[in-house]
Amino acid sequence: MWPFKRRGVSGFSWSSTAEEVTLGIDATALTAIVTGASSGIGAETARVLALRGVHVIMGVIDMMDAFNVKDSILKQFPTAKVDVMKLDLSSMASVHHFADEFNSTSLPLNILINNAGICASPFMLSKDNIELQFAINYLGHFLLTNLLLENMKKTARESKIQGRIINVSSMGHRFTYPNGILFDKLNDPSSYNNSRAYGQSKLANILHANELARRFKEDGVDITANSLHPGFITNTNIYLQNRFLTAIFVWFMQV
Repeated sequence: MWPFKRRGVSGFSWSSTAEEVTLGIDATALTAIVTGASSGIGAETARVLALRGVHVIMGVIDMMDAFNVKDSILKQFPTAKVDVMKLDLSSMASVHHFADEFNSTSLPLNILINNAGICASPFMLSKDNIELQFAINYLGHFLLTNLLLENMKKTARESKIQGRIINVSSMGHRFTYPNGILFDKLNDPSSYNNSRAYGQSKLANILHANELARRFKEDGVDITANSLHPGFITNTNIYLQNRFLTAIFVWFMQV
């Protein structure tokens, strides 16, 4: 369809692929963490970063799927540098463990892509008794970013290469609760709406990136922070907690 192939000022269109956008880039000096890299756009992001030479750390909850993705990447690009590390964003303890383990490797960190998430799940609480969508989509990534920030600042300072933090948000942020983020009712099942709760978690991702960007500029830190809407995605596990949406997207992929 022509609207999706119409090129913008960047030279790319809505239908441009990650391989097309990164063509000609040599990123062999960089290290990146991608959360939720065992499927969907996280897996594709990991694949293309590895193709361009980035040392990719896949932060995942599903280790089996992640190792399958890693094997697929290595079959395509035998010299790719890809590691898999356990990360459960619904558990603050798991986030701390992941960050401690990564920081103990003494690896630099140039890029952090906060991609993992769930969408429109029924009301559930995380391991820390926080509404699950807010816990996984926002709080887990907020904590992870904070725990890795000193590493990123050090890497940017010593390498003279600008760092990047990317929060994968959604246009769904527009459909949060009328009063925005309901901090005083996060865990209230009586006021819970699964799609609005998703929207508030995505709004929080945007506010997080905006505040990081403001602080980096104010402090003279050579790291950028941005949020993005990934577009309409069908090949994804983000709807696993919602059987209705899962059924719709399975049907959509088969027609």
